[in-house]
Amino acid sequence: MDTSFSTLIRTASHEQHTEAETSTFMSDLLGGGLGVDAYARYTEQLWFVYAALEGGIERLADDPVAGPFIQPELLRLPELERDLAHLRGPDWRETASALPATAAYAARVAECAASWPAGYVAHHYTRYLGDLSGGQIIRDRAERAWGFARKGDGVRFYVFEGVGNPAAFKRGYRLLLDRIGVDELEKQRVVAECKAAFALNTAVFRALGEEFSAAA
Repeated sequence: MDTSFSTLIRTASHEQHTEAETSTFMSDLLGGGLGVDAYARYTEQLWFVYAALEGGIERLADDPVAGPFIQPELLRLPELERDLAHLRGPDWRETASALPATAAYAARVAECAASWPAGYVAHHYTRYLGDLSGGQIIRDRAERAWGFARKGDGVRFYVFEGVGNPAAFKRGYRLLLDRIGVDELEKQRVVAECKAAFALNTAVFRALGEEFSAAA
C-alpha cells in the first residue's frame, strides 16, 4: 500500500521537527528558565513570520494548489497583534524588531507565497499544525508561569476559537495534503521545503537562545 503524502511529510521531516521542538531556547522557556520578556520576544518574532504567511492570502485563496488550505479559522495575525499589545503595550510596533534569522524565515515564506504555491503549503503545514499541537503546551506554560488569563490576552495566538475539534481538523487537513494537486516530483520538493521550514524555525530559536544567553 502506498504511503500517503501527509504521512510522507511527517516522517521525512521528523528529525528537523524534533530538533526545533527540543531547542535550548524552547526547553528553557517551557522549563521556567526564562522570563516573560523572552516569551514576548518570541511572540514578536512570530509576528514577522505570520505577516509573511498571511499577507498574500487573498491572492492565494483562488490558487488550485494553495487555495484549499486557506481557512479563516487558522489566521493568527490579529491574535498576535492583540498579544503583543498586551505584552509590549499599545506602541509595540515602534520597538518590534526581527532577528536576522527571523527576517530570513519571513523572506522565504513571502517568496513562496509570491511565486510557489506548493512551497507555501509546506510553510502553512509546518506552522499551523504545529500551533494546533505543540503550541498548546506553550499556552499552558505561559498561563501557569506568568498568570495570563486562560485563553486570554497574552496567549491568544494559541487559541483557535474557530476550530471546535482540533483532532478532527488536523485529520481533515491531512486529507487535503493527500489530495494536493501536484505531481510526484513536486511532492518531493514540498517535502524538502518542509524540512527547510523547520530548519528556519530552529535558526530563530537558536538566535533567541543566544540573545537571552548573552543577556543573562
